[in-house]
Amino acid sequence: MAESLLFGLAESFIGKIASRAVQEASLVLGVYDELQDIKNTASLIKAVLLDAEQKQWQNNQLREWLRQIKRVFNHAEDIIDDFECEALRKHVVNTSGSFTRKVRRYCSSSNPIVYPLKMAHQIKHIKERFNKVAVDRVNFGLQINESDNRVVQRREMTHSHVNESDVIGREHDKQKIIDLVLQDDGDKCLYVIPIVGIGGLGKTTLTKCVFNDKSVVQSFPLKMWVCVSDDFELKHVLLKILNSANSNQIHQENFDVDQLKIRLRNILVGQKFLLVLDDVWNEDRVKWEDLKDIIQGVAGAEGSKVLVTTRSHTVANMMGTSSSHILQGLSRVDSQSVFVKWAFKEGEVENYPELMEIGKEIVQKCGGLPLALRTLGSSLFLKVDIEDWKFVRDNEIWNLPQKEDDILPAIKLSYDQLPSYLKSCFACFSLFEKDFQFSNYHVTELWEALGFLPSPKRGQTIDDVGNQLLHDLVSRSFLQDFIDLGNACMFKLHDLVHDLALYVAKDEFQLVKLHNENIFENVFHLSFIKKDLLGQSAVPTGLRTIFFPQRANNEAFLHTLVSRCKFLRVLQITNSTYVSLPHSIGKLKHLRYLSLENNKELKSLPNSVCKLQNLHTLKLNGCTNLQTLPNGIGNLISLRQLYITTMQSNFPDKEIAKLTSLELISFYSCDYLESLFEGIQLPNLKFLHVSSCGNLKSLPFHAIPNLESLIIKNCNKMKFSLNHDSDISNLKLRLLSLGYLPQLESFPQWFQGCVTTLQSLVLHDCENLEELPEWLSTLICLKTISIDNCPKLVSLPDDLHQLKNLEYLEIEGCDELCRRYHPKVGKDWHKISHIKQVIIKSPELED
Repeated sequence: MAESLLFGLAESFIGKIASRAVQEASLVLGVYDELQDIKNTASLIKAVLLDAEQKQWQNNQLREWLRQIKRVFNHAEDIIDDFECEALRKHVVNTSGSFTRKVRRYCSSSNPIVYPLKMAHQIKHIKERFNKVAVDRVNFGLQINESDNRVVQRREMTHSHVNESDVIGREHDKQKIIDLVLQDDGDKCLYVIPIVGIGGLGKTTLTKCVFNDKSVVQSFPLKMWVCVSDDFELKHVLLKILNSANSNQIHQENFDVDQLKIRLRNILVGQKFLLVLDDVWNEDRVKWEDLKDIIQGVAGAEGSKVLVTTRSHTVANMMGTSSSHILQGLSRVDSQSVFVKWAFKEGEVENYPELMEIGKEIVQKCGGLPLALRTLGSSLFLKVDIEDWKFVRDNEIWNLPQKEDDILPAIKLSYDQLPSYLKSCFACFSLFEKDFQFSNYHVTELWEALGFLPSPKRGQTIDDVGNQLLHDLVSRSFLQDFIDLGNACMFKLHDLVHDLALYVAKDEFQLVKLHNENIFENVFHLSFIKKDLLGQSAVPTGLRTIFFPQRANNEAFLHTLVSRCKFLRVLQITNSTYVSLPHSIGKLKHLRYLSLENNKELKSLPNSVCKLQNLHTLKLNGCTNLQTLPNGIGNLISLRQLYITTMQSNFPDKEIAKLTSLELISFYSCDYLESLFEGIQLPNLKFLHVSSCGNLKSLPFHAIPNLESLIIKNCNKMKFSLNHDSDISNLKLRLLSLGYLPQLESFPQWFQGCVTTLQSLVLHDCENLEELPEWLSTLICLKTISIDNCPKLVSLPDDLHQLKNLEYLEIEGCDELCRRYHPKVGKDWHKISHIKQVIIKSPELED
């Protein structure tokens, strides 16, 4: 299945060869012509990959050819990346290397004589491999397709008939949509109601129930049901509408669009109608506006409505004239009822209590998706062997038999619609366990390190690109529990979406959970769950990613890994018991992401870490016994994100000032630090996190003029009353989070400097905070407010209704606030009732 990621790999590789940095390096090394030949050959191969991927399952030789291509592309990418590594190393040596170091480098394998010869030999070899696989492509009769604009296999066309006895747990949703459909909006414009949710939630089934409801049938003399799917060509959709409205079928070859418009007008004139556009994928607004203008132009009586079902929030926002109805999963009780309906004959569930105990765990696995409940329930119908039930419970859903209309094909359809680069990004989720809490920073760091992100456009940063991809996945209903905090966001994956990630990524990505689990020969990205799984079997030398398990302590495995896997891009060793790292880690010149979080036994890092000039992210937070940062940290010239815990009192400001790419710094438990950034400027720093730094008294905002996110927690000596308000009047903060600050009694006045930028405000465990300023209502961009455990805070500013962009308010652990603003019953509820999502949590009220 991982071959489906091959097109994205080919695109990425060709883009690298075409980059200015690689072209300049190839000219210096005398391999420019050879690289251009490789680029041309790779383009020929890429042109037939999409056709090959679709045909591979009917041809074993073709499938093997694709595996060979993947190996060639990955090997070639390692060679091209070597150019960048060498250029960075050369830059560091020329700018800060001593004479002795330069001589030592000259005698090494990367000196100006040896290195070009070595690279020329490798380029020649990879060129021969590309030529060989390119010649083989003609054996398979493949069609050329230069871009990933395939029409993927669409779902079966839907109809409007439904057996309502099969629908469980949707009464509230049904009534809510019926109310929208029947309401008199008093508007002559077309009224469009979107229903949004992930595949398998039952959007179509719910819409059928509304469509066939007696009150709806009585209110709409004309009802039309159109399954749009991915075909949104104007003529085709008009034909479907006409054929749904008229029993006399019309054939497309007989009419043009203008003729169809006339026929539609004749049918709709004077008619109050309900039109369902089911399973819409089109995100092209021009196409929708063309169709809307025609329907609106020929619309009949007032009160006509359009119901749209879609998996895409982008589609819903583009088409809807009312708020989207976002369909959620079924409750546990309703889920169990659906499962029982499909797994047992009526009335027989009581005869199998032991099976039903396992069935409850299977129900939990389905995450409230009706189609998943039907799929797994149906697979167990008439089966009374307990081992059959345990097999379904214990296996990932993609290991279970699936029919075309079952859950995995349904949710995979959403994956098939993703652009190639986003498929690789999505596959990365397979390296994490279910229910993992993700942040955008963590995900973007990983995607960037693996080279999966498209190049930023002018004016964009890497983080902008990563955040855009995450919002694309949110829009397509892949992510859940998504909280947008302005410059940051948190989210999870639905369990079945996680299963989908495992399914599409297998062979190339592997999450190792069992002792008897073999590591795939050609795996590139590897994640271990338990520490005793390390060393069970040898890891492939071509590994790009490895996540160590918690409490890892196998030193032999670590040394072997570092010495053998020289192409690692991502190395994560968190919560281990290692005291030190191998000095040879400095030879992992491709390494871009090194996470050593919460290694509490780690006392020092080898200075060779500072040879990793390709490193983008270094995480040392939680290494509470780390004496000092390694010498020469200023040589990590590609570093963008640095997370620090250290026992040193003097921060190496001058070394840090050399890191001109640095965008994020996080200080955690640096109790000996008294000052930061003295006498330096960090103009590119966007994110600063300071937590549990007990002796830090102030922050030098003059040194970080472009800061966008600021998090301060548990810094008891931090002063918030400053005398230089004018120095920070132009704050650009988008996220501000303050927590565990007993000295904070009133909100700092100088934060008014970010009145036109702040999007998210988080206040938690500020036990002496008594009020929020009235000027809070002037923060025109504010989208999110979260207040937790601030007991002395008894009211919110009166003018919150002025914050038109505020869409999320959460209050927890503030008894008086919770009473006053509790939904519908609090005396001040009306002051916040306009906010889209309000969450009030109070044990006192819940009791």
